[in-house]
Amino acid sequence: MVDRYLGLDLGTTTLGIAINDTLGIVYGRENFKFKPGNYRAARIHLLEIIRKEQIKNVVIGLPLQLDGKEGERCASVRRFIDDIKKEEPNLNVIFFDESYSTIEAKEILIDRGLRSSKIDKIIDMASATIILKRFLESLKEAK
Repeated sequence: MVDRYLGLDLGTTTLGIAINDTLGIVYGRENFKFKPGNYRAARIHLLEIIRKEQIKNVVIGLPLQLDGKEGERCASVRRFIDDIKKEEPNLNVIFFDESYSTIEAKEILIDRGLRSSKIDKIIDMASATIILKRFLESLKEAK
């Protein structure tokens, strides 16, 4: 039995959300859209899911720069999580390198025959799914 996790991909106007079941199967939950810079709306929505689903673990993509260093986008992700932790201090948060997850997600969606207009509506959810899958695979490899 696998612990349940939420996988997140935070953008400037969307929050991609994925979740796994107790068998370890990962699936996209939603692509939550919010107004530019209105991270508060994303936070409120995420907290509702965490509480409703009784989530104890969150894996959030960390958008490292090409040189592997953290830039302003990483600082934004960390601020978002700091605010979440103020509401849910016992939440276990794992920052996980999200490099190329969006590119991989887009390739998968194109291979499935989706049009670019549909891809744009779900890309962050698909990226969150990849981030969570990669993380869970890393746990298996560590055993």
